[in-house]
Amino acid sequence: MIFENKYENGKKIGYFGAFERDKCIKFSLEIPRLYGITNVYMHLSADGINSRFYKKIPLNWSSISGSYDIYEAEINMSDIGVGLYYYEYELISNSKSDFYGKKALNGSLQRLENQHDGLIQLLIYEELGNHPNWIKGGVMYHIFVDRFAKSGKFKCKQNAIINEDWYNGIPQYPEYPGADVENNMFFGGDLYGIIEKLDYIKSLGVNCIYLSPIFEAYSNHKYDTADYMSIDSMFGDEETLEQLISEAKKRDIHIILDGVFNHTGADSLYFNKFGSYDTLGAYQSKSSPYYEWFNFKEFPNKYECWWDVQILPRVKSDTPSYKNFILGNGGVIEKWMKKGIAGFRLDVADELSDDFLKTLNSKLKSINPDGIIYGEVWEDASNKIAYDKRKRYFLGNELDSVMNYPLREAIIAYVKDGDFSLLCDTFSMLYTHYPKSASDLLMNVLGTHDTERILTVLGGESSNGYTNEELSTKKMTSRQRKLAINRLKMAYAINATVPGIPCIFYGDEVGMEGYHDPFNRLPFPWGKEDTNLLDFYQKIGKIRASEPLFKDGLFEVLHCDSSYLAFARYNEEASVVVVINRSNKKLDFNDGFAPKSLLSYRVVKSISENGICIFKTSESIENLHMIFDLIN
Repeated sequence: MIFENKYENGKKIGYFGAFERDKCIKFSLEIPRLYGITNVYMHLSADGINSRFYKKIPLNWSSISGSYDIYEAEINMSDIGVGLYYYEYELISNSKSDFYGKKALNGSLQRLENQHDGLIQLLIYEELGNHPNWIKGGVMYHIFVDRFAKSGKFKCKQNAIINEDWYNGIPQYPEYPGADVENNMFFGGDLYGIIEKLDYIKSLGVNCIYLSPIFEAYSNHKYDTADYMSIDSMFGDEETLEQLISEAKKRDIHIILDGVFNHTGADSLYFNKFGSYDTLGAYQSKSSPYYEWFNFKEFPNKYECWWDVQILPRVKSDTPSYKNFILGNGGVIEKWMKKGIAGFRLDVADELSDDFLKTLNSKLKSINPDGIIYGEVWEDASNKIAYDKRKRYFLGNELDSVMNYPLREAIIAYVKDGDFSLLCDTFSMLYTHYPKSASDLLMNVLGTHDTERILTVLGGESSNGYTNEELSTKKMTSRQRKLAINRLKMAYAINATVPGIPCIFYGDEVGMEGYHDPFNRLPFPWGKEDTNLLDFYQKIGKIRASEPLFKDGLFEVLHCDSSYLAFARYNEEASVVVVINRSNKKLDFNDGFAPKSLLSYRVVKSISENGICIFKTSESIENLHMIFDLIN
């Protein structure tokens, strides 16, 4: 096999594949001597092998290490320039060329003759501005406001319905997926309710709360914004938000909001389709100051919507007057940042232009340099193409990081089905494709308001073949639930210890179940929590808070197959090792190695079947590899 290593200032830098433009990186290949290689070249191209940019860079023979020849090249990233690139290696022996890419490097594949086996991605980005350190090592808590906790301080507004049955009430749901639903049924959760539960939230290790939209809107979910400058009266008012920010700050918790800037509500100040507001809305007249924000195909009834949902008219976000309203002096970003929020999660970030994102970044960080910007991106954000355009999220001063849906899918596949290939491929993708600053801040989700409850995914039946009426009351059997809880502990142990910030969807930590929206958005079961599961989440939160390696430590997989997973977060002094044993037999450490578990506080010589172990050690990464080789 062939091994690729990278070095900066003589220091090995592991898995990185994204670099600032001012870096000088040494690429080093270890090639078996038996290959008889005489020349080595890197073939580098921009955004694909057929692009106009192309460089053939020679690697020079450097030394011999055991049975390997070492070939190296030192490359100044500034000589290449900011952008997305791909490369592969050409190895020449006796005038014969073999091409090696990501499938061959550091793997167990045999030599591939005359084949391109997958290009390797290289991302070069501008020197980035501030990235917040306050969130590192912490936990994020995602709250769907109407369903978390109610104070009873706010009255039901006109055209809204209150469901008084907090524990057993069923939310409105469409007759079938895609059918119309009013979404005006509320359970009464509000911002004061969150204030009253801050000590509980803090017990999970949380230092950041991410709120679903809180601006005025008709629906319970609030993604149909009616007024960006007002808090919805069902949730509170500006004074309530200020009190939440103040009380959270006392507990070292920051608040970030959901920014929905790609579309508004049809029932809004700006569109005013139903005449609910005193303003002249775009739907009402071409003379409206908001008319240019929207794209009418036939005025007024045919207009561009988000995913053709008629209540969500899409905004042309690069329209100067709209950009100024959101991003300008006295605009939406400025108002709420000056209130003390810590940043925004941007809904459907794919549909916002690079210029909009850069301007938003500049505005937000001019007010608070430690402010944070997350994007809702479901795929690999480093090379995402949206609307036939390559996105530039990580090339400089757009997003700090993104929601980590790829990791969610990989963890579920591993914990549930033992799919270790997807998990390892996802680790490799995330931590080689993303800048380290972005991977350290990833919003690592297992569940969100857009997904089925993670417990249901891990143990429940598929929703296929069931009607929404049936799904509204469907629960797991006790046997299914027991299996799902054990799997969820494994899933959260992984999710909370790889690079990034674990993000808990409210109630996952106490065993809430539920199928797709709206059944994943039931009220929090106060007083009926699964305390065993909650205790596990709280322990993980304490471990994260006490171990600095979870803030920005390097990452390396020590072992990964369908039986068990082991990986390390490490620096030059120490490592924290996480082991997930999904097999039905215990794993015995070799004699003389007996680490102390950070979960049980006991010395362990083995890891039980379907067990989890987290421990800290001063053993080197090389020794840890040997320890887990012996286990295998």
